[in-house]
Amino acid sequence: MAYGKNKKLSKGKKGGKKKQLDPFVRKNWYDIKAPTYLNSQARRAGRTPVTKTTGQRIETDYLKGRIGEFNLADLALKNEDSHKKIKLEVQDISGRSCLTDFHGLSLTRDRTCHMIRKRHSLVDIKVDIKTNDGYVVRLFVIAFTKDSKDQVKVFSYAQAAQIKKIRKKVTNMMQTTVSAGSLKDLVNLLISDKLESDIKSGCQSIYPLDPVHVYKVKLIRKPKVDFTKLMEIHEGAPNADEGVALPESEEAQNLLTQTNTLPA
Repeated sequence: MAYGKNKKLSKGKKGGKKKQLDPFVRKNWYDIKAPTYLNSQARRAGRTPVTKTTGQRIETDYLKGRIGEFNLADLALKNEDSHKKIKLEVQDISGRSCLTDFHGLSLTRDRTCHMIRKRHSLVDIKVDIKTNDGYVVRLFVIAFTKDSKDQVKVFSYAQAAQIKKIRKKVTNMMQTTVSAGSLKDLVNLLISDKLESDIKSGCQSIYPLDPVHVYKVKLIRKPKVDFTKLMEIHEGAPNADEGVALPESEEAQNLLTQTNTLPA
């Protein structure tokens, strides 16, 4: 049958092809701000997209509670701990900025694999501690026995009783130190490696340890969001849209306001 005679053949498929739009056309981008207690000078830690507000779906509601993972060397000022990863949770939205707070810490996989040693005892400690501002955190500590000076033996194994004493000592030290401060103080301890150095010196009399790492921190329970406190840990942070203000020299003149004088 000829093509023009049959009316059904001349018609295309029902509906036809719809033009595919890029999904990012319907999204807005928000800046992620890191807390100031991380000693961060970066204008933003990163950016995150969210679908634009349509009907009853408000875009800011879908940003709250988002968790981002960042490298500590990128966040903290003058810090080269690239093996530490910090998790930040979005607590509130201010304009086009997401205000975040600490949510967790972990080590990179290559650092964890690098710590594993043969012929040494591994001590793994887990402890739940409540800070004085209502956060319950779970800290995971890993430690390895260290070769003593002028050691002849190949193996550096600690006895079961010594490992038990080390666990008890580390647990008491961490509960005393962490429970006396706030979550902000805990983060500063984790960044400065003060907990690890205190554990090494405290357990020296039982069995020397090296390396020692807090390889994971989890938030088990947290209080309701305090917006006043949240604004305090973000005060003084520069906005993402602000430029860098350079100091103006004394010889600078405003030529726009200067009157133009033509030679006679």
